[in-house]
Amino acid sequence: MNIGIIGGGAAGFFAAITAKENYPDAKVTIFEKSQKVLSKVKISGGGRCNVTNGCLTIDDLCKAYPRGGKNLKKAFHLFSNKDTIQWFESRGVPLVTQSDNCIFPVSQDSQSVIDCFLKEAKRLHIDIVTGQGVKAIHPINDRLELEFIDDEHKPVVFDKVIVTTGGSPKMDGLKWLEALNHKIENPVPSLFSFNMPAEKITQLMGIVVEKTQVSIQGTKIKTDGPLLITHWGMSGPAILKLSSFGARELSKMEYNFKIQVNWANEQNNEIVIEDLNAIINEHSNKILSSIRPCSLSERLWLFLLDKIDLPSNKKWGEIGKKGINKLSTVLTNDEYSVKGKSTFKEEFVTCGGVSLQSIDLNTMQSKFCKNLYFAGEVLDIDAITGGYNLQAAWTTGFIAGKLR
Repeated sequence: MNIGIIGGGAAGFFAAITAKENYPDAKVTIFEKSQKVLSKVKISGGGRCNVTNGCLTIDDLCKAYPRGGKNLKKAFHLFSNKDTIQWFESRGVPLVTQSDNCIFPVSQDSQSVIDCFLKEAKRLHIDIVTGQGVKAIHPINDRLELEFIDDEHKPVVFDKVIVTTGGSPKMDGLKWLEALNHKIENPVPSLFSFNMPAEKITQLMGIVVEKTQVSIQGTKIKTDGPLLITHWGMSGPAILKLSSFGARELSKMEYNFKIQVNWANEQNNEIVIEDLNAIINEHSNKILSSIRPCSLSERLWLFLLDKIDLPSNKKWGEIGKKGINKLSTVLTNDEYSVKGKSTFKEEFVTCGGVSLQSIDLNTMQSKFCKNLYFAGEVLDIDAITGGYNLQAAWTTGFIAGKLR
């Protein structure tokens, strides 16, 4: 059996290794259009490679995927995050779980993961061809002919093909798969930070607020987590999560919208008002700048006071009911205008790709083209940060590699 893998990234290697382990006599070839394989794995997780997440249940795992979560439930029962941990550790890559449940190699170096894949590929005699991209797949009876971008390379016929080309930022990059009758969900960016050119809060760049709640005004999209103030706007897990869950809506808004920040991390406004009244009762003679609610940093607290025109040298006992209302509003419902986004180009994640309606998720085989399989980000599956996107690559690569 002759098996072709299109794409030499995370899903491609995982699918190739699984296929060769299941069919030891098969010839398995990985085709990578660039000169380097696993380049995105190299830079993922800031160069440390966040291989998966340590969440305890498959239900929790599914919640991390704005697109594809419900569909992946059965797939995760076949290959879960626990299987990922066992897979790497049994192949000489010990892993460590951080306090935020992100799982990295003990080496804290993505090269450990890359070396593991290359070693496995060598051990299993998997061929790796770089600088050879595929521009079309032609079904011939039950076999598949691959046509290459470089016309010097003659077309090659395979018994089975697995497409693992990763996310495409533009629709054009998916036309060759649409030509085989697959439904394509229009790709739009996911996991990006927010530009706020008109907002003075950018002067507080570098401040991290560990627990916040953020939402997009006019929608039901809401997330929580740490927020980072940057020199261009806002980033950090809470914002990246918001961009992921809101990817389609924010694209429609052309990245021009309002964000609401709850610095108090408390949805019940009455509780915040009670806390403010408690400060007044206990420290009525102290000035506002000296007592900071919600454990806010001094710079952020002074910024918020200035924003609502409350002098920092005013005494707590002098702010009155109007002052309390102003404070509770800015702490729980602070508003900023977003104009544009900043993507981490090397680590881009797209929402969109080959629709899951076009795939049999039990096997990852195309419903329209026999013996053609899919794995990884080329599918309309994407997740928040925390190792979930790579987990989807391992899971779909494992199932596709069984070639059922």
